[in-house]
Amino acid sequence: MNNQTRLQELSAFLKAQRAKILPQSVGLSPGTRRRTPGLRREEVAQLAGVSSTWYTWLEQGRDIKVSPSVLDAVAKALQLTVDERKYLYALALETGTGTGALLREEQQPQISPALQRILKELRSCPTIISDRRLHIVGWNEAAAHVFMDFEQIPYEQRNMIRILFTRKEFQRLAVNWEHFISGFLAIFRAYYGQFVEDEWYERFLQEMRELHPGFQSLWEESRVSSAPEVLIEFRHAKAGKMTFHLTSLQVQGDVDLRCSIYTPDPQSSTEAKLNQLINAQK
Repeated sequence: MNNQTRLQELSAFLKAQRAKILPQSVGLSPGTRRRTPGLRREEVAQLAGVSSTWYTWLEQGRDIKVSPSVLDAVAKALQLTVDERKYLYALALETGTGTGALLREEQQPQISPALQRILKELRSCPTIISDRRLHIVGWNEAAAHVFMDFEQIPYEQRNMIRILFTRKEFQRLAVNWEHFISGFLAIFRAYYGQFVEDEWYERFLQEMRELHPGFQSLWEESRVSSAPEVLIEFRHAKAGKMTFHLTSLQVQGDVDLRCSIYTPDPQSSTEAKLNQLINAQK
């Protein structure tokens, strides 16, 4: 990510976070002359204890000097989560913590035999393994039945964000598609801030903006979370209504991998339906 792109993303992030905070939630009068939702710039500056001019320059994406202590105050004023704070610091201080070698676009990380065994054992939980760019590198039989056999998609196109925007079957599957994709965008944002030196992210985001008109608004609204937990309802073509809890886990090791596990809602018939789908193919 070059310096200009980093500052532009910082500007967009601060604006989006400011717009989410209701004035009355921080003890300020909502007033009657607000043209936009959320706090004004000068109100954020007041809450953070910094000058209005300095905060305005920060939000405008100017290349100004910032310190961790002042960013702490801004993060507190904007009520940022732990992951959002890390994202803010990475963009403002250019301190992404990613230390692994940059991935080549055609390079497919290998998953260990132990992780392959875990995938196989999670018979009733559709599970997907992805890398730090959200390229899908592994999945189990349950995931193939609920989603699709990802082997049909070439690896270089097998990116979870790309698939969600390009494959109509995924858009038909999720009852609330925007809610479904929000979890993956939150994870993608966390990686984006962590690996600020990897220019692949900006190229990919630009491609998505150009190809999919609705992408930018969803990106701007997305959270930052390294491990979001989401309840998702699917309308499967063969099984009907299926409800899953999505849990995202980081896999420790030399390669940045993530396990996205869809656990059937215990108060639904989802697990029984999934087992019927699997058994019908045997």
